[in-house]
Amino acid sequence: MSLTNAYVQVYGQLPELFGRISEGSAPDKFTTQHLKDWGYTSSNYRAVIPLLKALGFLSADGSPASRYHEYRSTVQSKRVMAEAIRDAYGDLFTIKAKPTTADRQLIEGKFKSTHNASPTTAKLMASTFYALLDLADLSTNPEQKVEIKASSKETSEPALQEEAPPPSKIHSRPSLHYNIQIHLPATKDIEVFNAIFKSLKEHLLD
Repeated sequence: MSLTNAYVQVYGQLPELFGRISEGSAPDKFTTQHLKDWGYTSSNYRAVIPLLKALGFLSADGSPASRYHEYRSTVQSKRVMAEAIRDAYGDLFTIKAKPTTADRQLIEGKFKSTHNASPTTAKLMASTFYALLDLADLSTNPEQKVEIKASSKETSEPALQEEAPPPSKIHSRPSLHYNIQIHLPATKDIEVFNAIFKSLKEHLLD
């Protein structure tokens, strides 16, 4: 598992900052100058860059990773953030699958023990985590979706096979058809015709 030690003092501004990521175009490199262009001129915002790297939004050289681009889609941003914090804060999810503010002491204690952090630093780490947690939807799980699709495909294949009967059943009962032609005599005597049709009824139809 994993537990990043990246944190920011400006955790209260993280929702706004990630909103900027969602709304704006991705830069070639995410630098402190990019933050300044957004209006975040304080040196306290510099810690945002290592946090984005820990979350998998940026590569080691600061270029936006695929997760950065995926997050820019408002439809899936909460799912992407859930995936990011599960990767960066995996050890916390062994304590609680869906952490809440009621678990704050446990989470701060985990930061203290794992990173030998001071109480003040542990609180900042926990506050950073909770600010990110508010941007995520932990009910989504991409791996489960893939498994469901795979299982549905497996169950549908036998049904398709059952719809087609085996070849042996198709040809197991051949049927015969008779084509009978009757040449009536050239006569106006109705009794002759009655006798012919009576004979047909008795010998063929019955």
